[in-house]
Amino acid sequence: MSARAFFASCPRGLEALLAEELLGLGARNTEHVPGGVAFEGDMRVCYRANLESRLATRVLARLARAPYRNENDVYEVALALRWPEWFSEKHSIRVDVNAIRSPLKSLEFVTLRIKDAVCDRFRADRGIRPDVDTRSPGVRIQGFLDRENVTLYLDTSGEPLHKRGYRKEAGEAPLKENLAAGIVRLSGWDGSEPLLDPMCGSGTLVIEAAMMALAIPPGHARGFGFDRLAGFDARLWKDVREQALARSMAPRRLAIFARDRYGEELKKARANLEAAGLADCVELKQAEILDSSAPALAGVLIANPPYGARLGEDQALAEFYPKLGDTLKKYYTGWRCYFFSGDARLPRLIHLTASKRTPLYNGPLECRLYEYRIVAGSMRKPSAGAKQR
Repeated sequence: MSARAFFASCPRGLEALLAEELLGLGARNTEHVPGGVAFEGDMRVCYRANLESRLATRVLARLARAPYRNENDVYEVALALRWPEWFSEKHSIRVDVNAIRSPLKSLEFVTLRIKDAVCDRFRADRGIRPDVDTRSPGVRIQGFLDRENVTLYLDTSGEPLHKRGYRKEAGEAPLKENLAAGIVRLSGWDGSEPLLDPMCGSGTLVIEAAMMALAIPPGHARGFGFDRLAGFDARLWKDVREQALARSMAPRRLAIFARDRYGEELKKARANLEAAGLADCVELKQAEILDSSAPALAGVLIANPPYGARLGEDQALAEFYPKLGDTLKKYYTGWRCYFFSGDARLPRLIHLTASKRTPLYNGPLECRLYEYRIVAGSMRKPSAGAKQR
């Protein structure tokens, strides 16, 4: 099988981890840029990346890259491609365009010109054009413009890869699954130590952790866009899927703990765990983090605490963060604690010194993953006005 050029998108901040993951799936010549990783591979690598990547959002097959000066140049680049060789006119299409520093004023007009070019090529070659369906397309086409070049891709994923197929219930502001998986990876947790999410909401972090610990391929319960493209190799896909499932382990009780102060949130987490087939792997318990002790002598705590931009509880959170710092010192000595937040007040109000701050993006929102290593008698910031010795 010959190598092709691909691009895997991901939440910003996870590019280096994604490049490492893709290399492990057989990709070659990886190069990460803001928002994703370019790589080379054959269709086995493409199928594996869709099925097994925990961090990618989409896997795009590159069709063309060419310079442009205006919208008509973009149209000509798209028109020159033999679209009917890649998919049938029976499949509806959707075109999406992103840009960085493009001189063109309207991405909507560029999107329309690419769509027109695809349809014009079908009319010329087949005498019939595909329909456009922006909600549930059969085939997705991606365009990307930088200052000088346009790149055109076919989306091999279909629905975004963070949609694993298990989520039945969502909390008020759920993390996307691939971002949650990235946060677990950044913590260094490898399944050999206890893991606690004390504010678990609908359970995304603990479900992703359990799937990692059991080597369950994250895409095993969903479909993909590549099976609607010409040249889909059903035998190869069957082999890729069977090998991935053979590497997975049967569900068992894991040292993973999920807690939340709200019973309704725990019901959502339980429903999602059951849908994922992991109900017996994670211990669920209704508890307030400020009033409860750690479930083990040492381990990894990961949480996505509420923050003002998310829930509008500014005053309540300003009072919560110092109490959270006190709780960590009281109950979590020996733990590595990670908080993912878009609230810049957290590191100041928690009164602990972060040992690491990793920038991550939750969609367009710039956030940080704060690491706190809780050691007895240290890490405490002196309060304002305290005497120094």
